[in-house]
Amino acid sequence: MTDTRVLLVDDEPLNLEILVDYFEGEAPFSVETADSGEAAWQLLKQSGRDFKLILLDRMMPGLDGIGLLKRIKSDPALAAIPVIMQTAANSPEQIREGLEAGAYYYLTKPYRRDNLLAIVHAALSDAEARHTLSRQLHQHVNSLQFLDQAEFSIRTIYEAGQLASFVAQACPNPDQAVIGISELLVNGVEHGNLGLSYKEKTRLKQEDCWQAEVDRRADLPENRDKRVRLNYQRRNGKIILRVSDQGNGFNWQNFLEMDPERAFDPNGRGIALARLLSFSGITYEGCGNVAVATIDHRSDQ
Repeated sequence: MTDTRVLLVDDEPLNLEILVDYFEGEAPFSVETADSGEAAWQLLKQSGRDFKLILLDRMMPGLDGIGLLKRIKSDPALAAIPVIMQTAANSPEQIREGLEAGAYYYLTKPYRRDNLLAIVHAALSDAEARHTLSRQLHQHVNSLQFLDQAEFSIRTIYEAGQLASFVAQACPNPDQAVIGISELLVNGVEHGNLGLSYKEKTRLKQEDCWQAEVDRRADLPENRDKRVRLNYQRRNGKIILRVSDQGNGFNWQNFLEMDPERAFDPNGRGIALARLLSFSGITYEGCGNVAVATIDHRSDQ
């Protein structure tokens, strides 16, 4: 099995020692450490390092966590690496700043080993899913930019990824749009049509059996005919995406912003991230089983 290289960045030697202990014996990880932002940057710029994940302290002298994160995300060779930001500061404003700078997850100290590893596995899994979406994205033809209106329906998580990659080509920034479109479609399948609750997904992610449970529920007779529908329209300088499922809805107001209380959970950030990275606006209708997202389309203005 190929090692998954993780870079740990913290200016406190004791914190680095604890983090190294947390990863000790946990396959397939191999870790390297850096005691400053500049030292981490030098490691990242060395050829052949190929880090798959970075665990980054926010508060450091000199080049702090936010500064290093911005450097990473502005470098095309490093931008896709998921970065988990860790800090004792957990105000919503600071969390939002980290997310807008490109942090993939946000952990508040102190945290337990099992919580950290669950977040690490979830981050790597999500990064691989995004890589797959990006690869699929470039298989579709750019003629979709001329699309004005369309209706689609899907049933499975796999179909959600395929459709997201397809529809994103009709958006002005496909690499950003595909993340949000996939999030809405996947939510419609798993939480809407399959009735998977937030707490259930958290547990299944921690136990690494989420996909198996999604597949099991999708094959149940009562779920086989359920569909998630996506309506695409382009008008008045905007792309409007309407995603509806056949579920009972959810309390969507709690998920539009990052909530520090969910910092340790391996899920629950997708809608907030999609709102920040993919859409110019997002809201829900009725009980929450209809999502309406908008994307500014400058070429129409």
